[in-house]
Amino acid sequence: MELIPGIRIAVRALIVENQAVLVQRKAYEDGRERHCLPGGAPELGETVTEGLIRECQEEIGCKVEVVNLAYVADYFKPRETDPPTHRQQVEMLFHCRLPKGYTPQNGPHPDKHQTDVLWLPVSELSQKSFTPSGLRSVIGQNIPDQPVYLGLIE
Repeated sequence: MELIPGIRIAVRALIVENQAVLVQRKAYEDGRERHCLPGGAPELGETVTEGLIRECQEEIGCKVEVVNLAYVADYFKPRETDPPTHRQQVEMLFHCRLPKGYTPQNGPHPDKHQTDVLWLPVSELSQKSFTPSGLRSVIGQNIPDQPVYLGLIE
């Protein structure tokens, strides 16, 4: 596995209500589709929670309430390069809450391939393309009070 230099911090909003998780749906030119948690990378000078709040405002159109850090994991994200490379990421999943009355929608600056924001039933996670797939095992479980290190996920 060839790694590109540097480690990226990725912050994600874990929002679960009524046995469904809030996700972004992304579609690609070749017909592939995948789902992921809202979030991204903090910008220079932002704390991880400031970056997460900004990313959610951009992607899902609302200011989330960050409750607590739930999970941390290592992830070697495949990149579509020739030859194929991977980028090392530290995934930080924060339990978040939405403002009352929030309706899923794309925010003013959605991700490049983002087509939709939706509630995905936890029971359907295994049937959908979800990135990183290693997070499926913790979504829908009781969110821990103390952060849990998941190790390396795929």
